[in-house]
Amino acid sequence: MGRVTERRKVVRIRDGVVSTRPDTLVTEEPLEIRLNGKPLAITMRTPGDDFALAVGFLVSEGVLATASDLRNVVYCAGATADGGNTYNVVDVQTAPGVRIPDITLERNVYTTSSCGLCGKASLDAVRTTTRHPIADSPPLLVTPELLAGLPDRLRASQRVFDRTGGLHAAALFDEEGELLDVREDVGRHNAVDKLVGRALQGGNLPLSRTVLMVSGRASFELAQKAVMAGIPLLAAVSAPSSLAVDLAAETGLTLVGFLRGTSMNVYAGEDRIALRAAAPQG
Repeated sequence: MGRVTERRKVVRIRDGVVSTRPDTLVTEEPLEIRLNGKPLAITMRTPGDDFALAVGFLVSEGVLATASDLRNVVYCAGATADGGNTYNVVDVQTAPGVRIPDITLERNVYTTSSCGLCGKASLDAVRTTTRHPIADSPPLLVTPELLAGLPDRLRASQRVFDRTGGLHAAALFDEEGELLDVREDVGRHNAVDKLVGRALQGGNLPLSRTVLMVSGRASFELAQKAVMAGIPLLAAVSAPSSLAVDLAAETGLTLVGFLRGTSMNVYAGEDRIALRAAAPQG
């Protein structure tokens, strides 16, 4: 299997002084995801947690919802001309009786490390009906102070980022702010898939009392993945997209953006944030 990091020579210029040195880079390799032997998608990812990545991707696509839906996940041998195993092709095998959505050439998707799901036939194709509607009862309730501490805790858990500076991360926290799991990847959507896939494999879906914290922005794809896993609150250090806000409002997801220090914007679902009323003016 490919390594998480690789070494490359770099010309370094500092204050006009030129030198050469090895630099540590994050590895990026393609992963082909097959469903019951049929090619479904290709994503550019950082090797590691490949099975969880594939399983989480299929949760977001509405194929898998519980651990009982999954029969097996395997690397496909014979992926090269000489019959070798590249460890870049994964086949997810569903349990008997699991209904498979209509996966045609129109739905065959190519995903990149930066943009999330690309090549969707239409926006409606992404709005998959979740089998885990957000149903945190009693409602999840967190304070702004708890949310403010999550970016630093996420950053402190990024082991590979410290060596490369080139990875996104996603973390799950409980309602008390305790870290449950964290995954890194060259693509933020892959990091979320790895989290969700591990949760399904462990029989922990839906993630109804958790907070999903992501580095970077909150795209529509990340909001969709949160909704499909039953996660009630998504927080990001940067801006959400308009479609992410729309989806959050439609599904009851709490969406927090620009979470930096003690500042944050709540774009939807503010009822899950324990807000203090501002003092009256004048």
